[in-house]
Amino acid sequence: MDELDTALLTLLQEDPKQTNKELARRLHIAQSTCLERVRELTRRGIVRGHHVEVDLKKIGRPVQAMVAVRLRPPDRTVIESFRAFVTGLPEVLAVFVMSGSDDFLLHLAVADIDHLNDFVLDRLTQRKEIVDVRTSIIFNHFRRSVVTPLPQADS
Repeated sequence: MDELDTALLTLLQEDPKQTNKELARRLHIAQSTCLERVRELTRRGIVRGHHVEVDLKKIGRPVQAMVAVRLRPPDRTVIESFRAFVTGLPEVLAVFVMSGSDDFLLHLAVADIDHLNDFVLDRLTQRKEIVDVRTSIIFNHFRRSVVTPLPQADS
């Protein structure tokens, strides 16, 4: 990744709907160069898609929570089975497979506290492989909208 790739990556993250013509103009490069750079970033897997951000409150899911889950036994079959189960639940926004004391961290968005309580008691704790569940309500959620490579340390 050079400075041009980083600048292009930044612009794409700020507004993925920009045309190639607009990106090239903003970067002061030829449209063909811009198009080739975007294709190369995509081919290398650096750009993996374009996403729409949804306002969770406006779709009836204003309560967010992080749920830490420990499983036993912690073997591949149990972990893969649980991961497949939770990724299929509509309340789950993100699944993190963890090291340390927790095996999973689930990011949820639900309608209200009762929905959260029912989800934990009726969907999660009914699974025999779960030995511990800890739920934390999220008051605010901020996400970095632009991610760029970290500067390289001088050798």
